[in-house]
Amino acid sequence: MQSTAKRGADDRGFSTIHQARYWAGHWGLADWSDTKLDIEFLRDGKPVKAILPRDGGNSHVPYGPIFLPPAIQQIGRQSYGKTSSGNAYIHLRDIPANLPAQLDTILASVGDAPGLVLDMRANGGGGCDHDDVVGRFVPSGKPWRQYPSTGSKPSGGRMIVIVDAGVRSAGETVAGQFKEDGRAYMIGPSPTAGMSSSKTPIAVPSGLFSVYFLVASNKGRFNGGRGIEGIGVPPNEVTPYDPAEIARGVDTQIRHADELLKAGFPKGSVPFEPGK
Repeated sequence: MQSTAKRGADDRGFSTIHQARYWAGHWGLADWSDTKLDIEFLRDGKPVKAILPRDGGNSHVPYGPIFLPPAIQQIGRQSYGKTSSGNAYIHLRDIPANLPAQLDTILASVGDAPGLVLDMRANGGGGCDHDDVVGRFVPSGKPWRQYPSTGSKPSGGRMIVIVDAGVRSAGETVAGQFKEDGRAYMIGPSPTAGMSSSKTPIAVPSGLFSVYFLVASNKGRFNGGRGIEGIGVPPNEVTPYDPAEIARGVDTQIRHADELLKAGFPKGSVPFEPGK
């Protein structure tokens, strides 16, 4: 997979190596049905080789969560419900223009839970009023920093954001605002993609096509003034997946989010305190 990630970084121009590895693990190793994959892995510390046939068509776009909580509902491409511990759960698959209105519907259903897990894994981006989205998670009558409360039923409780290297573009800016502005604690197996910038097209001399060049990173104030492009939004806590949990049907990220919401965040990591 490492060679596939390097090829993807060279051929596709990924901004970060963790995004290239994410691509390699989801798209890069996939192919048409019956393609054979030679895989070498470790079992009890010893190398084991296996040949796996690719079964299925050419659709291998990652969804994000490995296992969703039970009784999940959907609106647009978003999913919502409650975790096994009773916390609100929202998976944002994209950032459509009407996301604030979607969140009003979602929060009317699950917003009364003691804590909230905002899962943004594999969010492909889009475009909307980002501050209006954040305002849905600011309690009524209590603005937080530059964000006034917005929406019909905003959520003001303790909050976890889950990310991975599949979070791109507007997904990174929205997820990053919660962390950078101290509203939520962020976990995930890696930073976000690092693919969020303003670009300008420059036509080649023949005029047959244009090449897009980065001119400025989005959210230049993130990461100590370095922005998002080429870095991503690093989580407060890197949380690798546990293969043993996955084998049991447990999503490591959601399980850990539930635990953090119950136990509390590391001291000083999240300035926002519910009820204050």
